[in-house]
Amino acid sequence: MSTDKNQKLQREKLQARNFTKFGLDMNIFVSVVTAILVLGFIIYTISQPQASAAFFGGINTFINQHFNWLYVVTINGALMYLVFLGFSKYGKIRLGGYTAKPSFSDTAWYSMMFSAGIGIGIFFYGVAEPIYHLSIPTALDSPSNFDNFKVMFLNWGAHAWAIYGLLAIGLAYFSYNKGLPFAIRSLFYPLLKEKIYGIWGDIIDTVATLSVLFGLATSLGLGASQINAGLSYVFGVPNSSMVQLLLIVVITFIATLSVVSGVSRGIKWLSEANIVVSALLLLAITLIGPTVYVLSTYLSSLGVYLRDFLNIGLFTAIKPDDVAWQGSWTIFYWAWWISWAPFVGTFIARISRGRTIRQVAFGILVVPTLAITFAMTILGASGVFVNEKFGGVIQKAIDTNVATSMFEMFNYLTDSGFLQIGLSIVTVIAITIFFITSSDSGSLVVSSLTSGGLETPPKIQRVFWALMEGTIAIAVLLIGGEEALLTIQSAVVILGLPFAIILLMIMLSMGKELKKSYVKYNFNRNITLKRRLEKIDLDEEYK
Repeated sequence: MSTDKNQKLQREKLQARNFTKFGLDMNIFVSVVTAILVLGFIIYTISQPQASAAFFGGINTFINQHFNWLYVVTINGALMYLVFLGFSKYGKIRLGGYTAKPSFSDTAWYSMMFSAGIGIGIFFYGVAEPIYHLSIPTALDSPSNFDNFKVMFLNWGAHAWAIYGLLAIGLAYFSYNKGLPFAIRSLFYPLLKEKIYGIWGDIIDTVATLSVLFGLATSLGLGASQINAGLSYVFGVPNSSMVQLLLIVVITFIATLSVVSGVSRGIKWLSEANIVVSALLLLAITLIGPTVYVLSTYLSSLGVYLRDFLNIGLFTAIKPDDVAWQGSWTIFYWAWWISWAPFVGTFIARISRGRTIRQVAFGILVVPTLAITFAMTILGASGVFVNEKFGGVIQKAIDTNVATSMFEMFNYLTDSGFLQIGLSIVTVIAITIFFITSSDSGSLVVSSLTSGGLETPPKIQRVFWALMEGTIAIAVLLIGGEEALLTIQSAVVILGLPFAIILLMIMLSMGKELKKSYVKYNFNRNITLKRRLEKIDLDEEYK
């Protein structure tokens, strides 16, 4: 029996184990274990908020003190591996086969990728982060005045996108080119072979599903907090847990409608709308605010970032104060991106069929990195400018409630009350759309992971996981408060550790498979091209 036929039979056998009653089609082990662990976490966090915060916070501290080096190795390894794939002979391999065509235009592809990969964080942290980074470890210091921005670029730039790119290319290749299930387990086929269809594969997909759910729940909590801050500023709405609960309910409902409509309709439309709204907002801030200061800061900061790229990327803290700083910032962010990798990587793989490995590798590394660093500079430089000019007003807002820092900046960016309110309203709209696109994309990915790799899971299943994400955020926000949300963030970092190891194994697995399959792929591609040329010659002769 050929390998492809055997894999098809194994895939069908895997999905035949699914529970298929009541319109569902889900893997029992992955779904039930995930649900039990999630519910157990919620109950423990709600009933024992202080004990759970201490427990997960302690594990988080232990990871930062003893495994910061592992994160540094993994992230930089993923970046180098992605660059290698882009420049190597493997770069011309087309995901989906040599005759596959892209399903989405470049604009739609970048819009969906950017919306899924960045989410709410750009507006939540953009204004505040450069001010936070005015104090950094001496090992990262330089004579430049833009060290705070280069550190922000490190946290949000190429290193973060390399994680997503590695997972996206690997999953798309194994699923579209090798016929394996559209699930994280497929990335381990060269190492585990048929074992990916059994308990080992179930465990891998369970860890991936938990990472996605907790990563999204954290973002939903942050998004609700900032939307509430915006509504409070513009309309005087109380800034409270109850308001944030209602926001999560309403936006989760909208996200559910979007996820039911699928990628090509709801998610695609929302992602493109998101880019337009965000771009207009950032353009307005640039023109209304300190335009020359923003542009000069970006170019100078980008130069410093590129100059110190290896130094800051490989920085591994040893001194206790440096360990604490790195754990609070770079390691926290990288662990968060790793936890999001199953979600964002799977989603990007889903929309990348028909593109070459080279297109995906450089498309993910270059365009989003330039876009996110420029966007963060617009917000961050404007915040620094206002903070210095008006006696530390942004620092005071950060100390009180970081979610309000962007809206506080608008108060000083222009004297026009109309523009202040207008910018705040557009910001709330942009955050809301980011909220929805993250939720619906994540729900689609979780539905696929819990169904044994189905690309189009049943609608009722997608609705279930969309509601589950909202329920996690609501329960924690309503009963556990801010302390419980911080506990979830610690849990996200903790889940990032096993996935860092998984990413290292994925690099090994991909290298093994690509080396073996390249000759066959290239041979088949050349045969197809030859036949096409022969057909053209015959057609010309006939004419």
